[in-house]
Amino acid sequence: MKVLKRIKGTTGLAIFLFLLLAALPFYMPMFRVSLFGKYMCFAIIALGLDMIWGYTGILSLGHGVYFGLGAYCMAMYLKLEASGGVLPDFMSWSGLNSLPAVWVPFANPFFAILMAVLAPLLLAVAVGYLTFTNKIRGVYFSILSQAMAMIMGTMLIGSQAYTGGSNGLTDFKTIFGQDIHAPVTKILMYYATLLMLMLLFGVCRFITGRRVGKVLIAIRDGENRAGFVGYNTARYKVFVYGLSAAMAGIAGALYAGQVGIISPAEVGIVPSVEMIIWVAIGGKGTLAGPVLGALAVNSLKTAASENFPELWSYFIGVLFVAVILWLPGGFISLKEIPGKIRSRQKPHIEETSAFLEESSREAAPGNK
Repeated sequence: MKVLKRIKGTTGLAIFLFLLLAALPFYMPMFRVSLFGKYMCFAIIALGLDMIWGYTGILSLGHGVYFGLGAYCMAMYLKLEASGGVLPDFMSWSGLNSLPAVWVPFANPFFAILMAVLAPLLLAVAVGYLTFTNKIRGVYFSILSQAMAMIMGTMLIGSQAYTGGSNGLTDFKTIFGQDIHAPVTKILMYYATLLMLMLLFGVCRFITGRRVGKVLIAIRDGENRAGFVGYNTARYKVFVYGLSAAMAGIAGALYAGQVGIISPAEVGIVPSVEMIIWVAIGGKGTLAGPVLGALAVNSLKTAASENFPELWSYFIGVLFVAVILWLPGGFISLKEIPGKIRSRQKPHIEETSAFLEESSREAAPGNK
């Protein structure tokens, strides 16, 4: 009951963060607004990772794959719209004379948005089914997911004519017919991202508050026991893994529209590990914690890189180590520190009181 009470209490923190983000464009310059729009995309990824790691115990080190799939699907539409019916520049440089058949449907924005969700979802369901039904779990699944990220990055770089290679896809001009660089468009994209973050947080909170959420926690705490009780743990794991991948794809689509570029650098192993760091620092198994972690870590990363361009990575490393050593529950557990201090001081206070009471009795006139 104490754990459930703590988890429910984090909803207040999430509401506070959402209100803060909603008011941010009114007192921040447009450059900072765009940055926080990007951070919210990362918060969506962290939210999905919390569902599979914090609640189900599945540590994925390759979620950059699903983020990249969603981003590239959206970027293909944006690139075709920017080219105005002409073959995209990088394809001409690579020797192509006509648009590849796989690119043709992405001229439709609704198809691109659908695929940004569907492609990561289908891949995750396929991978999850093959791994979870064969009892691949723990560190073995983590290594497998990391290998996927490495393969994905290599494929994107090697397919220069179709993906833009190491440069990725960029130089977007419009989105849904509107200037992508216009302040109004940026504000609309910002609030669309915030709305999606709030919606997905609500979906995750709904799932974790129902029976399925309790089953996911049971799988995390003892998958074999959950299986003995009669639950098909593989199905639950495929479901939550697919949900997490779809959320990463949504985040990728929003990221491509706001940042204006997607490249293999955002898809490989390093960004996938960073995503796990956001969840760990914020506090896994709480939903609000990973959102806070993604916003806080990336804000610190930006501030450190602006002031200490050669040392910013050390700040993130020190923060991660400090949280693991002294705040294993993440930022979300800061509120528990006063209680822990009082609980540690209580035995000493009781011992001191007992000692003083005994001393007073011995010093009483009748005991001499």
